Amino acid sequence: MKSRSLIAAAALALFAASAGAQSWPTKPVIMVVPFPAGGGTDAFARPLSSILSKQLGKQVIIDNRGGAGGNLGASIAAHASKDGYTIFMGAVHHAIAPSVYKKLDYSIEKDFSPITVVAVVPQVIVVSRRIKDPDLKSFIETARKNPGKLNYGSAGNGTSHHLAGELFKQAAGIDLAHVPYKGAGPALQDLIAGQMDVMFDGLGSSAQHIKSGTIRALAVASATRSPALPDVPTAAEAGVKGYVVSTWYALWAVAGTPKDIVDRLVSETNKALAAPEVKNVWASQGATIGPSNPKDMGGFVSTEIAKWARVAKSAQIQID
Repeated sequence: MKSRSLIAAAALALFAASAGAQSWPTKPVIMVVPFPAGGGTDAFARPLSSILSKQLGKQVIIDNRGGAGGNLGASIAAHASKDGYTIFMGAVHHAIAPSVYKKLDYSIEKDFSPITVVAVVPQVIVVSRRIKDPDLKSFIETARKNPGKLNYGSAGNGTSHHLAGELFKQAAGIDLAHVPYKGAGPALQDLIAGQMDVMFDGLGSSAQHIKSGTIRALAVASATRSPALPDVPTAAEAGVKGYVVSTWYALWAVAGTPKDIVDRLVSETNKALAAPEVKNVWASQGATIGPSNPKDMGGFVSTEIAKWARVAKSAQIQID
């Protein structure tokens, strides 16, 4: 009798889990984006949320929560209900944060369940129109003659923009003043307005502005040229060998979200990424899709955390 009861209980739990996946979602899903509108994360989150809304039959609503280099939004998402109605669109910044912040009230590996790495894009070195140097080599020479007088903007202290800038300073042997913002969007707007000299930005958020001529690309930080900007040389081609930096954007559920709902999110996200309209947007921004299942994404994030820890230590970046 006892074994029958256990079998019945297991069957009931399995049925309940299946029913949960089929009934979810019954209301809008909140996608927390931990940076202001207009940044790279936002550029990929919005088209993805639009397709997911159609597939799920319920709105996937973007909730921009910028601040603390992406950590404010991550903290909000990490402490949300574990019911599948809050998902988190994080980025490479969240693999950097454990190494540069002394205290975090969340863990990207323990407080979140991986879904999919939705986009991987090279970073690009972009300058405002007030910079007259025609190429990267000339820009570096100008910077060498004016140590600390040219500035670069980032999405905040300890973000990938910040560390990419520090790496570039080391590789090029120059001194640039760092100006942190509350997200890549505001920094990019100041670059467009001529209030900032240079940014080391994700191609996803900069591509449209490069093509429209409001900012100029001096080089892409990838091993090969980007199909999205075929006329822009790599940093190595422009004279800075070994400078290869990519940024990425990924989707997580809150840890403890029922597995059947996480599985549904994985399936629906990968389906959305295969939609022609999404593929076209990704291609226009030089993006590729990263690891598309939770196990592979978890391994990818762990590798990234270790890589950026070495960079942070070398650059001696530590934030209270």
